[in-house]
Amino acid sequence: MVDAATRSRMMAAIRGKDTRPEMILRQGLHSRGFRYRLHDRRLPGSPDLVFPGRRAVIFIHGCFWHGHGCHLFRLPTTRQEFWRAKIEGNRARDVAAEAALLADGWRVLTIWECALKGRGRMPVAEVLDRAADWLANGSIQEAIVGEVNGGF
Repeated sequence: MVDAATRSRMMAAIRGKDTRPEMILRQGLHSRGFRYRLHDRRLPGSPDLVFPGRRAVIFIHGCFWHGHGCHLFRLPTTRQEFWRAKIEGNRARDVAAEAALLADGWRVLTIWECALKGRGRMPVAEVLDRAADWLANGSIQEAIVGEVNGGF
């Protein structure tokens, strides 16, 4: 437990871009010959990776911030109403952005943090292989997740 000022400073330091999972995927896909744009704000949800020639986008979601039902997510015990509203808002924006992209003819892949971190993680090479296969095979929508159990 830490005081409110320390907690606030810690939460403010969490980045939304260039996160460790994002950098792992960016470097791995680039080394496999895939070229992309980063965080295109012209698209709904500002996807993490955009592959315009393939009409494909990849979102890399943190399990806490997007309320994933895995072991990495736990609703904080303090200010539960605030956190529940914040995370549910994030989820609603995710659904709306994904629906808008699909309606506009984009393919959408979501890679969850738990696929790369925690006890349910997969080998990085496997996550990269699955993402590369998805980019090449033309399927519309997919998600890559680690071990999932529970939710809020």
